[in-house]
Amino acid sequence: MPKATIKSKTGAVITVEGSESEVASILSVFERTAVVSHAKETATKNQVRKKDARKRLGASDLVISLREEGYFDKPKSLSDISTALEERGYLYPVTSLSGIVLGLVQKKILGRKKAEGKWVYGK
Repeated sequence: MPKATIKSKTGAVITVEGSESEVASILSVFERTAVVSHAKETATKNQVRKKDARKRLGASDLVISLREEGYFDKPKSLSDISTALEERGYLYPVTSLSGIVLGLVQKKILGRKKAEGKWVYGK
C-alpha cells in the first residue's frame, strides 16, 4: 500500500496511507493549499508594508518632529506652531492644535509657561 509523509509548517508530521490515487489526491490538495496559503501570506505582508509606507503623520507626530528639529529652543505660541506646520504644508487651525499640544505637555514631551498673559510652549 502506498505511503506518503508530509511535514507541515507547524512541524506536524502527517503520514498518509491508501491507494495510489488516494495518496496522490491528498498530496495535490495539500500542495495547492500550501501554495495558496503562501500566496496569501505574501500578499498580506506586502499590504502591511504598503500601509506603513502610506501612513499619514498625525498632528502630534508633526509637532514632535518640530521639537526634534530644534523649533522649540525658544518658546512658541500655538499660532507660531500652526504657522510652522502650515509652512511645511500641513494645515491645522489653532483650535485643533491646542488639545494636541496640551497632550504633549501632559506627556512631558513639551513644556509650557505663561509669558505676557499667553501660554507658550518649549522644551
